[in-house]
Amino acid sequence: MKKHPWTYIAITATAALGLMMAGGVAADDGRQSQAQPMLLASETMEKAGDAVSDTWITSKVKSTFLADSDLDGMDIKVETTQGVVSLSGTVSSEAEKELAIQKTRSIKGVKDVSADALMVAD
Repeated sequence: MKKHPWTYIAITATAALGLMMAGGVAADDGRQSQAQPMLLASETMEKAGDAVSDTWITSKVKSTFLADSDLDGMDIKVETTQGVVSLSGTVSSEAEKELAIQKTRSIKGVKDVSADALMVAD
């Protein structure tokens, strides 16, 4: 049975991909190790993961506030940096401020809550 020319291309590409995934260099030819770029890629992915987590936390806190009838979530600004959530704005009572802090702390991934900038209306 005669093989189509694309079959050889596919076999060659598959073999090359397998060598790259294995980190394969048959002999040390003096080139720099591939470990360094892999570490940098890993660090970049970790930082991207942190950003996604912070975005997710912020969204989750805001949606939790909006879903709670005892909180005026529209007046509370939420920012998250490395798992630390900062709340700012104005709430109508000390009880509402404490509820916002409590709800924020209950969100998965929240490491700490800063509510110094969350003021109680006079």
